[in-house]
Amino acid sequence: MARQWRATRWGGPETWEFAEVETPEPRQGEVTVAVRAAGVNPADYKHVSAPRPGLELPVPIGYEVAGVITAIGPDTEIASGGGAVGDAVVAYRIQGGYATEVTVATKDVFAKPERLADEEAANLLLVGTTAAQMLDVTHVRASETILVHGASGAVGVSILQQAAELGVRVIGTAAEQSFARVRRFGGVPIAYGPGLAERAVEAAQGPIAAALDTVGTSEAIDVSLQLVPDRRRIVTIVDAQRAEQEGILAVFGAQPESQAFRDAARGRLLELSGSGRLQVPIARTYPLAEAQEALAFLADGHPGGKLALLP
Repeated sequence: MARQWRATRWGGPETWEFAEVETPEPRQGEVTVAVRAAGVNPADYKHVSAPRPGLELPVPIGYEVAGVITAIGPDTEIASGGGAVGDAVVAYRIQGGYATEVTVATKDVFAKPERLADEEAANLLLVGTTAAQMLDVTHVRASETILVHGASGAVGVSILQQAAELGVRVIGTAAEQSFARVRRFGGVPIAYGPGLAERAVEAAQGPIAAALDTVGTSEAIDVSLQLVPDRRRIVTIVDAQRAEQEGILAVFGAQPESQAFRDAARGRLLELSGSGRLQVPIARTYPLAEAQEALAFLADGHPGGKLALLP
């Protein structure tokens, strides 16, 4: 038997249960993974806060994990090739990662880069693929300067690093106490708040080619519209309603085109992290049994890095 967090009714994490569940034996195209770390993301609780089409209770929680293969189905290989009992792996996009053990499709399982700690590996791919898609849909190119709203957050930090790989200069909004994190990953920090557009123009010292919004504030959208003439080069991952009103882009993991892109991007991001060119700052870890406390801390504001649950 395994232990797993599940939403048994719609609502916040305080309504979830930490239940004993049977782990299915892996069939062809599946592996069972003993979870060493589970990534913690806002989507984990947002997606079960209210009824959603195609989602039935109880809903196992958690989209990404790092762990070790304990069983593998017949005639089966993981997505990165090979795979055997005892191998260290990363799995994303799965369901039910807030668990001690989980059986998942091998198309979502990759060899874990040796240099990555479990808690880093478990937090790499959701934010990493989101950041990669934001850069992709806005057609960001080498030598351009872009504006990133929320550059010190988890997605923002991944954008900073992936933009650097492309040879792109980033102006990033953040609270002043987070400026060091933006600079650490190659961005030029500026404070949000009144006068943001003027500060961005001064920092850019030239045209701002694209704007990437990870925070969803009215200010972020307004300033992006003011500074970027081509609305097809402004993207948000938060405010779909405003995006539709203004004719800018919005990308979300549930969109079929987003799913296809993010699935295809996983291998490249693991290669980048394996070579040390894509890092995942970790703020805190929690025992798996304290998932509700971890999510309360995450929802409270600025954790200063990613959180991981350790079974």
